[in-house]
Amino acid sequence: MTNPLLDTSSLPRFADIAPEHVVPAIRAVIERHRLRIDRLLDADREPDFDSIVLPLEEMEHELSRIWSPVSHLQGVLGSSEWREAFNQALPLLTEHGTELSQNLRLQQAYARVASRFDEATSPAQRSAVELALRDFHLAGVDLPDDNKARFKAVKRELAEIQARFEHNVQDASDAWQLGISDEGELEGLPAQAMARARSEAEARDRDAWLLTLDHPTYHAVMTHAENRTLRETMYHAWVTRASDEGPDPDFDNGDNIRRILALRKEAAELVGFGNYAEYSLATKMASTPAEVIRFLRELSAHSRPAAERELAELREFAGMTIEPWDAAFYLEKYKQARFSVSNQALRQYFPAHTVMKGLFDLAAKLYGVSFENEEGVDVWHEDVLYFSVKGDGGDAIGGFYADLYARSGKRTGAWIDDCVNRKCLNGHTTLPVGYLVCNFAPGDGRGVSLLGHDDVVTVFHEFGHMLHHLLTRIDYPSIAGINGVPWDAVELPSQFMENFAWNYEVLERCSSHAESGEPLPRSLFERLEDSRHAGAALAMLRQIEFALFDLRIHAEYDAETGLDVMRTLAEVRDEVSLLRHPGYNRLPHAFAHIFAGGYAAGYYSYKWAEVLAADAFEAFHEAGIFDRDTAARFRREILEIGGSRDFMEAYVAFRGRKPDIDALLRQSGIEPQ
Repeated sequence: MTNPLLDTSSLPRFADIAPEHVVPAIRAVIERHRLRIDRLLDADREPDFDSIVLPLEEMEHELSRIWSPVSHLQGVLGSSEWREAFNQALPLLTEHGTELSQNLRLQQAYARVASRFDEATSPAQRSAVELALRDFHLAGVDLPDDNKARFKAVKRELAEIQARFEHNVQDASDAWQLGISDEGELEGLPAQAMARARSEAEARDRDAWLLTLDHPTYHAVMTHAENRTLRETMYHAWVTRASDEGPDPDFDNGDNIRRILALRKEAAELVGFGNYAEYSLATKMASTPAEVIRFLRELSAHSRPAAERELAELREFAGMTIEPWDAAFYLEKYKQARFSVSNQALRQYFPAHTVMKGLFDLAAKLYGVSFENEEGVDVWHEDVLYFSVKGDGGDAIGGFYADLYARSGKRTGAWIDDCVNRKCLNGHTTLPVGYLVCNFAPGDGRGVSLLGHDDVVTVFHEFGHMLHHLLTRIDYPSIAGINGVPWDAVELPSQFMENFAWNYEVLERCSSHAESGEPLPRSLFERLEDSRHAGAALAMLRQIEFALFDLRIHAEYDAETGLDVMRTLAEVRDEVSLLRHPGYNRLPHAFAHIFAGGYAAGYYSYKWAEVLAADAFEAFHEAGIFDRDTAARFRREILEIGGSRDFMEAYVAFRGRKPDIDALLRQSGIEPQ
C-alpha cells in the first residue's frame, strides 16, 4: 500500500499524506466499493442485516476515514494545494454518495431487510435501516432516470459552489489588513491583541502594528478599542467580506448565493417538497417551516421588551445612539461600570492550558473519563495536541486532536469534526476520534494564550460536541455519536456544557492567574455571574434574526422570480432587530453556516436545542450540579444513543417530561410571560 491515505489501520499519517494522494485514493476506494456492492446485490440469497447493512456500514466507515483528513486539512492549513485537491475530489465523493442513495436495487434490499424485522431486531439495527430508507427517498431513489440524473447533477454542483462560497470568505478575510503606526489609535486594546498585531507586522514587514480580520483580532477591537473610527473600519471590513461592498470583486459571493438557493429549491422539488425548508426539516425534530417560525416569533415576543430595556440602558450609559460597531464596546464598558467586571481582567485568569485541564476535570467528575496528552502522534501543526480518552475502568474510549489557536489561512470560527467514527462490526471495534478546532489568540512570548470568558464558553461548547462523539455506545457508524441525530438536537450536548462555564466550582479549577497562579476569586466570579444577563435579550434577538432569515429565504425562494436576500434580511431586521444596520452590511455573503455548512434552513437549531439544553441543565440544579446519577442518566439517554432512537423519546426518558421553553427564558434573565 503506497498511498498513505488508504491506510486506515491507525490514526491519519499526517506526516506522510500529501495533496497528490487525495484524488487517487478517493477514486480507488470508490471503485472498490462499487464492485463490492454489485457483488452483494448479485448474490443469490435473501438480503438480511448482516449480508447487506453491515458491509455498507463498513464501506461508508472506510470512505469517511479516508476523506476526513482531506476535508480537515483544507480548512486548517491555508494551503492552495490542499484546497485544490479537496475541490478535485469533492465532486467524485458527492457523485458517489448520490449514486449510492439512488441505487434502487440497494434501496429494495434495505426495504426487504426492514420487512423482516422481528422482536430480535435491536433498536439500533432498526434505526440504521429506517434512516437509510428515509435518505434513499430524500436522494430521489424513486425518481425516473432523467430526474435522478438531474438530482445527481444538482447535488454535485451544490457541493462545488458551497465549497467556493467558504473559500471566498476565507480568502477575503485573509486578504484584508490594516497597518497602524500610531499606538494611540489602538488605545484600549488588550496587551495580547497588541502583541499579536505587532507580531503580524513583523512577520509581513509592515507598520508597527498590523490588524488582520481573524476573529480574535476583530473581537478585541470591537470590544475594547476606544477609537470609534477604528471600530467602524473593522466592522465595515467584517460585514462586507466576500461581497460586492468588499475591496475585491473576485471574492463576491452574490452569484454563489443566488445559485445555491436555486439549486436547493430544484433539488427539493425534484423529490416532492414545496421548498428547501420543507426538505431540510424532513430530517429534524421540527415538522414544518410554520412550526419553526412560530417558535422563533414566540421567543422574539418574550425577548423584545427585555431587549428594549437593555438597549435603552446602553444608550443612556453611552450618551449617544448605539451603532452596530458600538454595541460590544459599550456593553463591555457597562459591565465594568455596573458590575466591576472587565473582560481583560478576567482574561488574566484563563490560560488556555489551565482551562483545558479544568474541562477535563469536569468530564471526569461527571462521567468518570480521563484524558492524557500523547506525545509522538502525527499532527498537522506544531500547536496541535492529541489526547487519548479512557473510561473510569481504564478502558480506552477514543481520542481527539486539539487545534486551538488562530493562524493565517485557517478557517475562522470553532467546530468539531469526526476523524474516525465508532464502529463495532463482526467482532472488530474501532474507537471514535475527533478534531476540536478553535481560533483563540495565539500564545504570547511565553507561549501562554489567555482566554476571555466568552472563549471559555466557546471551548466548553465544542467540548460538549466532542463528548457526544466520544461517549457513544452505538456500534453502527451511520448512527453512532452525532450521526443520525436530528440536526435541531445536535446542539443540545454543546449548549448544555456551556452552563458549567458559569459555575464557580468549575471555573475555579479552570483558572490560574497569568502572574500569581491564583484561581479566579469568588468575588470576581460573583460579579461575572451578576453580569451574565447583561445584553442577553439583545443577543437572543440577534440569533432569532439569523434563524428567521435563514428559514425564510429557503421557504420563500421562487424559481421564476428568484429572491432578493438583502430585501428579505431587511424585512427580518425590521421585525426583530433593534439596532439599525448600515446599507453596506452584507451578512449573507459570509454566512457560511447556511451557505456552506450544514445549517441551511436549520440555523434555528441553535435556539431549539438551547431550549432542550436549558431545561436539561435545570435537572442538574434540582439534583446537584455534579450529581453522578443525573450525569449517568444524561450520558445514557442523550450522549450514548447517537441516532438509535427517537430523540424526543430519549429526552423524555432523561427528564421525565418534554422540554419547557420557560427554562431558556429564565436562563437568559428574561421573565416568562
